[in-house]
Amino acid sequence: MTEAVIRVRISAGDAHYGGQLVDGAHMLKLFGDVATELLIRRDGDEGLFRAYESVEFLAPVRAGDFIEAKGRIVGEGSSSRRMEFEAWKVITPRPDISDSAADVLDEPVLVCKAAGTCVTPKANQRK
Repeated sequence: MTEAVIRVRISAGDAHYGGQLVDGAHMLKLFGDVATELLIRRDGDEGLFRAYESVEFLAPVRAGDFIEAKGRIVGEGSSSRRMEFEAWKVITPRPDISDSAADVLDEPVLVCKAAGTCVTPKANQRK
């Protein structure tokens, strides 16, 4: 089973709503990056994201949070790759203490999960 993980810090520029809240589409962008890595590792090509079958937004994400996005290939056809994704908040800012304080969470918080299908055309598969 092929897996990929990326970790990013959500910037103030990513905040879309009051309270420094980030829109859910940002998590889908991270999942797209994870999917691209998975397809490159599996097929030697970036492939194409075909569709999400499910997306669940489970907890808020705010500017300053560190998010770890994970994905794995859970099924394969001749050109399709079914994938599952999770995004976890692993560090969160502590503005109540100071402008630069942050905590590593003892237990990461699952903020989003999704399942989708990507396609790597047979002509582009190198592995």
